[in-house]
Amino acid sequence: MMEFKTHISVQGLNVFYGNQQALKNITINIPDKKIIAIIGPSGCGKTTLLKSFNRLIDLIDGVRAYGKVLVDGENIFDPKVEVTHIRKKMGLLSQSPYPLPMSIYDNVAYGPRIHGLKDKKKLDRIVEHYLKEASLWDEVKDRLFTPASKISVGQQQRLCLARGLAVEPEIILADEPTSALDPKSSQRIEQGFLRLKNDYTTIIVTHILRQAKRLADYVAFLYCGELIEHGPAEDIFENPREELTKEYIKGVIS
Repeated sequence: MMEFKTHISVQGLNVFYGNQQALKNITINIPDKKIIAIIGPSGCGKTTLLKSFNRLIDLIDGVRAYGKVLVDGENIFDPKVEVTHIRKKMGLLSQSPYPLPMSIYDNVAYGPRIHGLKDKKKLDRIVEHYLKEASLWDEVKDRLFTPASKISVGQQQRLCLARGLAVEPEIILADEPTSALDPKSSQRIEQGFLRLKNDYTTIIVTHILRQAKRLADYVAFLYCGELIEHGPAEDIFENPREELTKEYIKGVIS
């Protein structure tokens, strides 16, 4: 069994959308500085679990959450917790890229500016550094002040990754981050995750088992809102304990 330091500890988490229960008593420790894949069929609660980590579920009408999510030992559902403080620890990559309606440069500089950084030379260094981290610098360095909407969808997704990294999060949350991308762009995003994993805890929701096998160090399998099984990726894919996990991995259920 792999040894790891816990970064996020989920304890008895239940989430309801109105009367419908989306997550049922989820308890799991998320390893620090690993790639964690949340897998399972559509509608099983994967995205709900991911968005519980930064409390984006708060933005949905009628949502109720019970239980604890500890990030660095702090319960993010504690009424005293400042939500913006929690969200600053996490960069979010959605299914479709959402660049801000401004230039490539300003997209990356946006977060640092919000947090008070005005020094042009420092901003220049930050923009270059994080565009390189997202494997985008060489493609856009000569057109940094082009509107972000003018670059390809794959480049936009890498720009969103750079923008998320520029606020120096601890955790990357990625919700099916390659589902809108072509195979080459998907490969670049995956390579970025692998390169960044020594510095960030990366949690990826994916319905693509091949992707989970390529990337994940640790896997959580959800089914109908329940956490069926979790553990090191090799154990889950090669020797799952639960029958439901075996059937999902074989493609019997989807």
